[in-house]
Formats: sequence, structure tokens, C-alpha cells
Amino acid sequence: MKIAAIAAKPVSYRVPEGQNVTLGIGRAVKRDAVLVKVVTDEGLVGWGEAHHGRCPGAIAKLIDTTLSELVLGMDALDVVSVWKRVYKMQLSSHGMGAAAALALSGLDIALWDIRAKAAGMPLYRLLGGGPNPVKAYAGGISLGWQAPEALAEEALAYVARGYRALKLRCGDTPARDVARVEAVRDAVGPDIDILVDANTNYSIDDFRRVAPAFEACTIGWLEEPFPPHDHGLYAEAAAKTSVPLAAGENHYTRFEFTRMIEDGAVRYAQPDLSKTGGVTEGMRIAAMCSAWKLSFNPHTSATGINMAVSIHALASVDMPGYYEADVAKHNPFRDHIGGTADALDEQGCVRPLEAPGHGIAVDEAFVDAHPLIEGPCYV
Repeated sequence: MKIAAIAAKPVSYRVPEGQNVTLGIGRAVKRDAVLVKVVTDEGLVGWGEAHHGRCPGAIAKLIDTTLSELVLGMDALDVVSVWKRVYKMQLSSHGMGAAAALALSGLDIALWDIRAKAAGMPLYRLLGGGPNPVKAYAGGISLGWQAPEALAEEALAYVARGYRALKLRCGDTPARDVARVEAVRDAVGPDIDILVDANTNYSIDDFRRVAPAFEACTIGWLEEPFPPHDHGLYAEAAAKTSVPLAAGENHYTRFEFTRMIEDGAVRYAQPDLSKTGGVTEGMRIAAMCSAWKLSFNPHTSATGINMAVSIHALASVDMPGYYEADVAKHNPFRDHIGGTADALDEQGCVRPLEAPGHGIAVDEAFVDAHPLIEGPCYV
């Protein structure tokens, strides 16, 4: 079964006024993604999702030109050889760095969708997993910078829906971050897991100011307090607090995860399967996490494809952590591209979809109705 055609489809939509969430990387004004459609010579179609990298048009162009040229005609079921060719010809030589990793991720996910459809299995079965429950937290583009009382009210609404964990956006000023976290802890009580994400926006001095309060509030993890390349700051911070550190959504391929894991500062690994190299690389990273007894907690991206694939992966590894549920009020890419992937049960868990492949049947008319909108998604 050969790869006969590859097409990237960048998609965008404007966030309605009044629903813009502000976090450490700015105020969300639109959402973007790059879908990847792969067609085989036997007519099977697979869909993947590449993260937009804040430049979805460029990622789509890279897929449509360079990656397509490299892999057209290759065995669609031999994902390791496809991955190896793109790595050899693009990632390790002449680079494009993160952009190539994003593009490869979308292609790889589409090929795993084809593999599972060819086998007549849901993806989790092909990965060796089962229909296992996966813990979910209320996250995504939500629970951002707002007045503490409003944030507490939003948090309580998610608890009422059945979530047993929440992720708050910090990275503002230390004082405002502490006030928000304390308000939410007071509102939800001691039994709800509170996670916080600084979106790489802290200095080490900011960290020193928030750490005691975060410890007192029994925070489950502090995510990306610093940029991923600031290895020394992660080590310094880990030595100064009992709050576990989380990172990985901006680490690309197992090679960057190797240093992160060996440094020993990060206890929760968060590869995004639409950024770090797809399912192929995500499962390699999961095996590394298992060897080091680290929890595997994929960061989710924009559409139901990444969300579904993340749940399949979590149901197939031996150190599963949390699934990040996007609880944004308005996300048509979550709800309408091909169906919602993450129905919550009474225990606050989700389960993988049962249809062959990743389970998302993409509505191409809907995709075509949401063409690329140029410009930044955060301002």
C-alpha cells in the first residue's frame, strides 16, 4: 500500500469577542491548525493534525512541498521508514527544526490512522492498549487571567461537570497568580487537583515568589515556568520547591526529551503528538518515561484529531497521566470537524473511540469552510 497523495489543509477561526482568554503567551484572538490528508493507492484515507506553530501557512507549505516530495510512493504502513527518511533528509540536515517536527507530526498521525483502518482496529488496539479509562483535567484555552472570584466561579462549573482536576493559567504577576490560585483552592476544596501553567513566562525571581503559596495550595504541577531551553533554571527551581515541574509541549522529538528526562528536574512529561513527531515518536517518548518512572501527559492541540489520538496513546502506555480536555466555550475544531473525542464519565475519565483508526471522520466541507486566516493567534 503506497502513499499516493498528501495534502495539507490549514484551518482557522476567529474567537468571538468576549470569549478571548488571556494567558502567558497573550490574548487568544483566533485558533489555527494544519490538517494533513494522506491517500493511498488502494483508496484508504488517513487524517492527521500538525500544530500550527503560530505560522500555519508555512507549516502547510512545508508539508505540501518538501515532505510530500520525500515520501510519496513509500509504503504507507511502514511508518518507521517514513519517519526515518524525513528525519534524515529534513530534521537532521538543513533543518527547519521545529517546523519540520510539526509537519512530520501531522503526516505521521495520518499514517497511523491508515494503519489502524487497514487493520480494522481502533488505534489503541494497534498500539497494544485497551479501552482503558484515562483521567482528564479541564484545560485547553480556558481558566485564564481574570479576577479571582470569576476564576473560582469558572472552576466550580467544571467541577460540577465532573472534572476532578483543573489547570489554571498563571505567568501574570506573582501576586495576581497567587491570589487566583488561592481563590480557586478555597472554592473547590482539597480533593480537586489544581495544576498551573505559566506558559514559559516566569523569571526565577517570579518563581521564588509564587513557590511557597503554590506549595501551601498543594498544586499538582507547575507547567513550563521557563522556556524549554533554560535547563539551568529548571534545575534551580526543582531544587527549591516541592511543587513538581511539568514540561514537554515545546520539546521536539525524543532527542530533546532525552536531556529533559536525564536532567531530573521535570516529573511530568507533556509531549504534544502534533508537535513532537506524531504517534511514532510519542510512543518512543512514552517508553523513555516508563524507564524513568515519569508520568506521560500529552499536551493537546486544536482539533478533535489530536484529542482523539492523545486518548488512544494514553490508553496504550504503562505510565498514563492526565488527558488535557479543551473546555473552551467556543472551539468548532473540537466539536465539528469530525465529532467530539472526549465524553467525560462519572469518574472524570475519558475513553478512546472505538471506530477503526483514530475515530474522527473528518467533515471536509467544514474544513473547507474555515480557510487559513493570516496573522497571529495570540496578541
